[in-house]
This record gives sequence, C-alpha cells and structure tokens, in this order.
Amino acid sequence: MRIISLNGWGGALHEQVQAYLRSALPDILCLQEVVHTPSSSKDWLTYRDGDHVLPQRANFFREISEALPDHRAMFLPAAQGLLWDDGKPVPSQWGLATFVRSTYPIIGQAQGFVHKEFSWDGYGDHPRSRNAHVVRLFDFERGWPITIAHMHGLRDPAGKLDTPERMEQATRFVGMIQNVALPGERLVVCGDFNVEPASRTFDILAEIGLRDLVTATGCTDTRTSHYKKTGRYADYMLVRSTVDVSEFTVVEHPEVSDHRPLLLTL
Repeated sequence: MRIISLNGWGGALHEQVQAYLRSALPDILCLQEVVHTPSSSKDWLTYRDGDHVLPQRANFFREISEALPDHRAMFLPAAQGLLWDDGKPVPSQWGLATFVRSTYPIIGQAQGFVHKEFSWDGYGDHPRSRNAHVVRLFDFERGWPITIAHMHGLRDPAGKLDTPERMEQATRFVGMIQNVALPGERLVVCGDFNVEPASRTFDILAEIGLRDLVTATGCTDTRTSHYKKTGRYADYMLVRSTVDVSEFTVVEHPEVSDHRPLLLTL
C-alpha cells in the first residue's frame, strides 16, 4: 500500500501534480488546500487576501479526480469564500480531499473540524476554519484493517508556536481518530500541521501511540524552492508501531507544490 500526503497549494502547479500522481500511483492520497468551484468553467481564478495574491486552479478537485480514475474521490470543504475572475467575485469552496483506490473498501470514516466550524459566508479571519478526515479501510490481500487520517492545521499569522487553539486542534483530531480506529490497530496520520517539530501537538498524538517519520528520518525540510520563507517544517506523517513501514520518503523532485509530497510504502 502506498500513501501520499500533499498540500496541493490550490493547484498552482496542477500539471506537475497530475503527472506526478499518475506516475506515483498512490493507493491513498491525502490532499490539502484543494479548490472546488463547480459553478465555474474557468481554468484559473485568483485568491486575494490583502497583499497575498495567488492563482488558484478553479476545479483542482475535479482534475485530480480525473488523474486518479480508479479511486473514490471525497471532497471535504472547510469554507466557501470568494475567488476572483478579474474583477468578478466567484464563490468557491476550499478544503481537503481524500482519494482511496476502489479495491480498498471504506469500513468506517469521520470528518469534522479541528478549528472553528464550516464558514459558508467567506473564508473568515485568521486563524481560519480547519478540518480533518479519517478513513478506515480493509486490505483484503493482507487481511487487516488500517485507519488513515489527515488534517490541515490552522495558520496563525503570529507563527507556528504552540497556542491554546493548536492544542485544542490536536485534541479534536485525536478524538476524531479514536471514533474510527480501534485501539492498537494499524494507524497512519498525516497532513500539513503548520507546527514545528517541538510542538506539544506530537505529545498529544503520542498518547495514541503515534511517532513521526519526518523527524525520525532526519529530514529538516518539507518545503520546496517555491516557498521563500524561513521555517521549513510543515508536513508530517506519523504511524503506530503496528504499521510495518517498507519505505518512507520526503519527495524532493519533482516539485509539485510549495510543499513536498510525503510518500509512505507499507
């Protein structure tokens, strides 16, 4: 089983993402920063937040679904806000997506919010709504279930330091996981957590038996050359000891986002 976690950067490098996924052929894809604008036929729209202006692939979710035709595609919105077609506002949804190869039945799942709730009338003030998705699958070939969970951690303009909101986020995430995964069974947890490795987030996740593979393998950078700021940690992948890791890679090339893909092979 191959699992990829990636912050898709709103599809800014959508051609590279699609080519990479068709080549890597993940069984499970956990994708953050996904744009879904079913009312628009445009290829590109623009995100505006003060001085922060970013091109967004209007129907990034649909395009990744087409790149992975053998997968069940699930989009999980965190908010609906406005993107822009020149001077015209276009309502667009933003959130997570999970893609599961159809040969793996989903035998349990949960989705919910780790910070705030669904924002239907705009993206809102920072730190904005953040959600998570948990799926429990059955692997017929090996004869066991496995649970995979991912979230996009809140972004705080003040930085990645621990805050009460981030501790509450981790606690909510663990609660969602425990509602789906049985104690001690195989569990993989991943995503763009937006915290540093010393965060108490990892102490909370350790309480359910999880250890991080990114820092354990000595990786010090989960960002690409497209990210110009300092603070190179953002993305993590954690496993329980019951997970038999065959290979784990923080993928440097190709660059498909301002985040590197995390690739786990079981």
